[in-house]
Amino acid sequence: MSSIFITGSSGFVGSNLKVYLAASNIISEFHREIELKFNSIAVIHLAGKAHNLKKTSIPEEYYQINTELTQKIFDAFLESEAQVFITLSSVKAVADEVEDALTEEHIPNPITHYGKSKLLAEQYILSKEIPKGKRVYILRPCMIHGPGNKGNLNLLYNLVSKGLPWPLGAYENKRSFCSVENLCFIIKELIEQEDIPSGVYNVADDEALSTNELIRLIAQSQNKSPRIWNISKSFVNMAAKIGDQLRLPLNSERLQKLTESYVVSNAKIKHALGKELPISAKEGLLETFKSFSAHA
Repeated sequence: MSSIFITGSSGFVGSNLKVYLAASNIISEFHREIELKFNSIAVIHLAGKAHNLKKTSIPEEYYQINTELTQKIFDAFLESEAQVFITLSSVKAVADEVEDALTEEHIPNPITHYGKSKLLAEQYILSKEIPKGKRVYILRPCMIHGPGNKGNLNLLYNLVSKGLPWPLGAYENKRSFCSVENLCFIIKELIEQEDIPSGVYNVADDEALSTNELIRLIAQSQNKSPRIWNISKSFVNMAAKIGDQLRLPLNSERLQKLTESYVVSNAKIKHALGKELPISAKEGLLETFKSFSAHA
């Protein structure tokens, strides 16, 4: 295999991908100050500005990094000898909330600057004619996790670590996750399989899990018994409304985020690959949680 050019190679996904491909590839890192001239077989664009949950980011930064930088790198790819372009978008480029399983057929309607900046990058790529001999893939992963990366799972992990109960057991939801191992596997297959059509692909583990199941997995990783309280929904909803008025930690917005469902279909990418993913959602999440314990 010839060399592969990776942007964002020092990030969580990039560092994992380099290890995953190390046995068969030479990795070239991206530096903004150099002229973009690719002498590699594939360009994997992972650099980007992540969604800031604290809402402290300047909106322009999302468009400068997620949109304009992606356009620049894609233009350089089109002019290069590289054959494969893979970029990470996000399911949030389509929707922040979903009722049924999110598929690639959903009409995008992002509401955050993060999602909008990702969608603009997608639209730019899809507006260009792909030269013969080149393949272009836009991957939309859901929440990516893996050893060492706590991300949005940090709140739940800390709750269990402190021996505190999960008070929202009465709410049944389903959320999709994406193991970094499965993501790296998919990227490797897209490089190696020359007959996979260019296009947009959702990336997620096979199973969607409830928050209650996550609590149980976290407790299992710590050799603890899960503490899940099934408090009346009406009581919790009333408490959240009071939280809205008094600006308490539990409010209606946070309650919705903690209990809503967000299921992502991976049927299209699995059909294209013709292979099963290497790790299940529960196996991947358990590995992730055990890594938290090891570094606690």
